[in-house]
Amino acid sequence: MPKKIMNLPEDCVSEAMEGFLAANKDYVQVEGASAIRVRNLKDKPAMIVGGGSGHEPMFGYFVGENLADASVAGSVFTSPDPGSILQAAQAVDRGKGILFVYGNYSGDNMNFDIAGEMLGDMDIPVKTVRVWDDVASASKENYLDRRGIAGNVLVIKIAGAATASGLDLEEAYRVACKARDNVYSIGVGLSGATIPGEDKPIFTLADDEMEYGLGIHGEPGVRRVKLQTADEIVEELVEKILEDSGIQAGDTVCTLVNGLGATPLLELYVMNRKLARLLQEKGIQVHDMDVGTYVTSLEMAGASVTILKLDDELKNYYDMPCLLYTSDAADEL
Repeated sequence: MPKKIMNLPEDCVSEAMEGFLAANKDYVQVEGASAIRVRNLKDKPAMIVGGGSGHEPMFGYFVGENLADASVAGSVFTSPDPGSILQAAQAVDRGKGILFVYGNYSGDNMNFDIAGEMLGDMDIPVKTVRVWDDVASASKENYLDRRGIAGNVLVIKIAGAATASGLDLEEAYRVACKARDNVYSIGVGLSGATIPGEDKPIFTLADDEMEYGLGIHGEPGVRRVKLQTADEIVEELVEKILEDSGIQAGDTVCTLVNGLGATPLLELYVMNRKLARLLQEKGIQVHDMDVGTYVTSLEMAGASVTILKLDDELKNYYDMPCLLYTSDAADEL
């Protein structure tokens, strides 16, 4: 069985939440729910994010200033339950409605929809933004079937800024949808992750293999190949995104190179070097580049590239500073 630092596997999510709250006094747990919220709520539409655990820092740690007001956590790779979503929404509602933002997975869709219906019965308006940025998971024509991966980071950043800037729920929803509809991602995996309590990884690759397009829960990718260089990997990822998105010379973008859990920053920055060169060669204007480990799959080795096409409105909200509290000091995203 792979080595894990834990007590009982079934307690790892609740114990991690307890440890997070002990280190971050700006948050409290929502009573009776697998959810956290900001301690000091503001008079605005409330934004709630959520999904299965095992992707940290997504979703739980994307709560903070100009980000989400609450986050709901399911078990590892399992959707949060409708009751926790409902309780989180009630805890942060300030009479201006609720904006849900989460990845496009069937379990999340069902449980957030159930909670949304219950909130509607209480006359609390709800808008939902499902993020579907993974271009490898379905064709352009079937975009509603695409998975949400690292594009969640940029959509949450913009949606959080929109809710904090004085927009009402309808306008914040419009801005969040615009961000969602202009963000594209694809990843590559080098090794599989092991769910706590299981005795083997959810998938395996040979020492000289890698896989394009796999999901953050170990969903099959589109192509398994021999291990390639960083430059070759980035070239293929960018080519797929540009082909799918139609982003071209003269457009303005921001980008994210995201680690999947076990890939060091050293390698992510090697990838970002090639990404910057490719976009410059193609005449695409880069407004901002981010590199880090934001959306993981436990200890999976690999990375993803995300590109968001910006207009002036999206750029304005993207540039608003935000704070996520991942330690005693707040980190600016």
